[in-house]
Amino acid sequence: MDPFKNRRWVIILIITSVGIIFSLRLFYIQVINHDWSERAAEISLTTENLQPPRGFIYDRNNNLLVGAATLYDLFILPIAVKEKDTVIICDVFNFTRSDFREILNQASSGYNVPYKPSVFIKSMSQLEHAKISPFIGQISAIHAESKLDRGYPFPIASHLLGYIRRIDEKQFQKTRKEDDLFYTKNDFIGITGLENQYEKLLRGERGNINYLKDYAGNKMKTVDKTPPKAGKSLLVTLDAKLQKLGEDLMKNKIGSIVALEPSTGEVLAMVSAPSYNPSLLTGRNFANEFKNLKQNDSLKPLINRPVYNDKYRPGSIFKLVQALIALDEGVITKETGFACNKNTIGCHNHEKPNSLLKAIKHSCNPYFFHVYKRLIMKNSNGNIFETSRFGLRIWEEKVKSFGFGSPLGIDLPDEKSGFIPNVEFYDRWYGKKRWAFSTIYSNSIGEGEIGVSPIQMANLAAIIANKGFYYTPHVVKKIEDEELSNKYKIKYYTDIEENHFEIITKAMNEVVNNGTGRNARIDSIEVCGKTGTVENKNFNDHSVFISFAPMSKPKIAIAVYVEYGTWGSKWAAPIASLMMEKYINGKLSEKSYQKMLEIQQSVILDKNTKF
Repeated sequence: MDPFKNRRWVIILIITSVGIIFSLRLFYIQVINHDWSERAAEISLTTENLQPPRGFIYDRNNNLLVGAATLYDLFILPIAVKEKDTVIICDVFNFTRSDFREILNQASSGYNVPYKPSVFIKSMSQLEHAKISPFIGQISAIHAESKLDRGYPFPIASHLLGYIRRIDEKQFQKTRKEDDLFYTKNDFIGITGLENQYEKLLRGERGNINYLKDYAGNKMKTVDKTPPKAGKSLLVTLDAKLQKLGEDLMKNKIGSIVALEPSTGEVLAMVSAPSYNPSLLTGRNFANEFKNLKQNDSLKPLINRPVYNDKYRPGSIFKLVQALIALDEGVITKETGFACNKNTIGCHNHEKPNSLLKAIKHSCNPYFFHVYKRLIMKNSNGNIFETSRFGLRIWEEKVKSFGFGSPLGIDLPDEKSGFIPNVEFYDRWYGKKRWAFSTIYSNSIGEGEIGVSPIQMANLAAIIANKGFYYTPHVVKKIEDEELSNKYKIKYYTDIEENHFEIITKAMNEVVNNGTGRNARIDSIEVCGKTGTVENKNFNDHSVFISFAPMSKPKIAIAVYVEYGTWGSKWAAPIASLMMEKYINGKLSEKSYQKMLEIQQSVILDKNTKF
C-alpha cells in the first residue's frame, strides 16, 4: 500500500476547503454585504499637479532682483464652524455677521461643499499672516497654506523684468493650440519683460503626487510622488546700482535711459519713466494696482519706452550718421565747410562751421542741410526727381546698416522697428516724380519722418565707440549653467569704413569739452557725446543726448531721452554724465552728487513746464 496516497488526498482536501472558504467570503463581501463596496466607492485615487518653484533673476553682480516671497491662502471648513468661532472670526477679520454668512454660503455652494475646505482669503502677506496666526490656532475650522509669489529685494527695473499673472482663458487656449500642456487654469504665466521672454525656462517642470482620498476629499495616503523641477535662474546684464541711479534721475519725468557695454552689447541699465514698484503687481492687490496704473494712461507707466516707443525723432544726434555716410560716399571730407545760412534752415549763433568737427561741435543745422543735399543729389543727371530717388536709396541702405529701421533683436518682447523713410514711402505720400530733396530736407537734422527707439540711439553710440560695429543688445548674460547664445557674439558691421569714425569721435569729444554738451563733462574722464533737441510744435522740445566714455577705451555707451526737456544740454546731457561717472568710477563726486539731487527733485511731467 502506497503510504503517500492518503496524504495526497489530505492535501487536496485542505486546498479545496481553503478555496471554498475564500469563495464564500468573497461572495459575502461582494454580493451580500455592501459595506466594502461602499467603502471602495468612498476611496479614490487622485493625481495632483505640483507647481515648480519659478526661477530667480540676478543682476550682473549676483544681486537678487527677483526672488520668492511667501504668501498665505486662508481656508475655511464650513461644517466645522462653531458659534464661538464666528465671534472670533468676525472680530479678527472685521467682518459683520452678514459678511461671514455670505463667506460660508460661498464656501458651501457651487464647486465648494461644506465638508471640504475652500479658500476665503487669498495671498495674505507674511505680515498679515503673522498678525492673525495666534487666532488661527484657536479655530479648528480655519487653516493657512503657504505658497510662493514673486519677491523684489531691489524694487527696480519693473518694465525690463516684467510681471506674472494668473493665466486667462485666451492665453490658456493659445498654449493648448501650441501643444503646450504645462498650464492649468490656476497657474501663473509671464506677461511682460523677461518674465514673458524667458517664460518656458523660468517656469520649470511640473511634478505630480498620487494619493488616496476619502469621500470628503481629504487626503488619506500618498501612493507615489514625482517632485517638480525648479525653473532656471537668470543672470542678467543689468547693474542694479546703476539702474537705481537712472530711475532716481528720471523721477517725475517722461522718457528713457539706455546704457550699453559697447564691447559686448550687454544692457547695463534700461530705464523707462515713469516707472512703478514691481511689488505692486503681486499678491491679492494685483487687480486694483494694475487698474490704477492703467488709469494713469496719459503717462503710460506700463510701457517699456526703450524698446516700444519707436516714433521718437532722433534730432541732431542723427547728424553723426549723416556725416559718416557723407564721408564714406566721398561727398565731403573732414575739412569741408559750409556757411551757416539761417535763411536755409534755422540755427543758433556759433563760430563758422568751416570743418566737419566744428559743425558737429556746434550742431550747425545749415551745414547738415548741405551735407544731406550732397548725399541725395550726388549723381545729378538734370532730373531732380530721378536723382533724389537714386540718392535716397543709397542713403537708406547705409542708414539701415546702423540698425535703424528694423528691430535689433534684443531679448525682450514688443521691440519695435523704428522707421527710415524710403522711395516707396514718399511715392505713396506725394506721388511718383512729385518729390525731391527740397521736399524731404528735414531728414538732414533728424527731424522729418525718421523714427527711432531709445535702444537704437544707444546702439548708435556703441557703434561709434566701436568704430563701426555692434553686438545685438541683450539683457540675459547667463541661464544658470548655460553659456550665452552665439547670436549675441556676432559682430554686425556698418557700411562705413572704419577710418571715418576717428573724426566723429574727436568731434564728439569737442561737443562735450567746448560745444553744446558741456553739461556732460566728467572730471578726469574724456567723454564723447552729441546733443539733440527734437522739435515739438506748440510745446517744449524734447531733450536728447547720446554719449560714450572713456574716449580711448569705451566702457559704457548711453542714450537719454527726456520728453519736454527743451534742449539736449539742459537735462539729457547731465543725466548721461552722472550715469557714466557712476559706472566708470563706482561712485559720484560730491559735486556730481549735488547735481544728482537737483535733477532728481526736478519735475518735468507737464508738457508746458517752464525753465
